[in-house]
Amino acid sequence: MATQSFNQFPSYPEMIYEALDELNQEGGANKSSITKYIETKYGDLNEDLSKMLSLHLDNMKQNGDLIFLKNNYMKPGPEVPAKRGRGRPPKPKAPLPPGAVESVESAPPKPRGRPRKDPNAPPTSKKPKPAPVAGGPNSTDLGSTTGRPRGRPRKVRPQPAHDDDDDDVEES
Repeated sequence: MATQSFNQFPSYPEMIYEALDELNQEGGANKSSITKYIETKYGDLNEDLSKMLSLHLDNMKQNGDLIFLKNNYMKPGPEVPAKRGRGRPPKPKAPLPPGAVESVESAPPKPRGRPRKDPNAPPTSKKPKPAPVAGGPNSTDLGSTTGRPRGRPRKVRPQPAHDDDDDDVEES
């Protein structure tokens, strides 16, 4: 039996590394330039090249094999700028004058949030409720100096007008 040798292509990560090495762009290579390089070198692999390439690029980015910076992929190395974290960067600290020693016994940083209640502290009494005002809660005089109740006054419904001329309508 004769064994047929199929045209074996290298794996996608190998092709991506090869494309990055051959393109040798300063800021890395974007996905379209990597795709063009692979298509020119290996021909049309299949119709799913863009899907498979995206999948492998994402996997390599998640594993740390590639660094994605400014829409470009590059190999990790010393010349690659450090990835900045989210949010505002911290202010640079002023250098200490020569001969000054940084104090080691500084106070520890305060914990975040509201401080906990002291379980050994004596219970505090709540504020005494004020004495009820004369007249009760629904009275018109609630201790105010104007004599009016608090809040917006109730809406007054207008009474329907009765004409004495209309005797056709019986009232019950």
